[in-house]
Amino acid sequence: MTQRFQKVRAAASALLVVGVIAGLAACTSDPLAEQYRSGDNKGFVAADGFRVVEIPAEDRTEPVEFEGVLDTGGSTSSADYAGEVLVVNFWYAGCAPCRVEAPELAAVDAEFADQGVSFLGVNLYDGAAASQAFAEKYGVEYPSALATEDGSIKLAFAGETPLNAVPVTIVLDKQGRVAARLVGQIEEASILETIVRDTLEES
Repeated sequence: MTQRFQKVRAAASALLVVGVIAGLAACTSDPLAEQYRSGDNKGFVAADGFRVVEIPAEDRTEPVEFEGVLDTGGSTSSADYAGEVLVVNFWYAGCAPCRVEAPELAAVDAEFADQGVSFLGVNLYDGAAASQAFAEKYGVEYPSALATEDGSIKLAFAGETPLNAVPVTIVLDKQGRVAARLVGQIEEASILETIVRDTLEES
């Protein structure tokens, strides 16, 4: 093999490596991720199927009215959260993604404490004891309504988001209208933080 040929082959190999690197860099620029970051309200879908849909204020439907029996005792209703941003998380103890996202939700809850933001879980399948044991294990301090005690809370949200697969998280604005839907496991608290902050800052 001549020295000239070796140099040509080395140069070609170097160009191939550069091309592969450039191609990989292009692949990492996820247009859906950029779309979410741009805040254009068109929606965000991650590779794992996690979906975020934000709804502009002018396109939101009527306020969601609900009531439920809490795992901590007593009851709650939409009237308890009037004038607040409310994050509603649908879950159950046997749901593996629910276990993963629970600390993320707890972190956002703590961040917005005393800022006009409340959190409410909706446990779809468990009783009070299992629901409270889960909350204690994963550091969740907000209560959950028990759909096993009063299924009307599921019906109240049925028209707003699919509940056949959980976890699902809904953000209600200060008027009680759905401002955003997060369908699937929340892996990064920052996404929910951004949505809650934007909703809180609305006039």
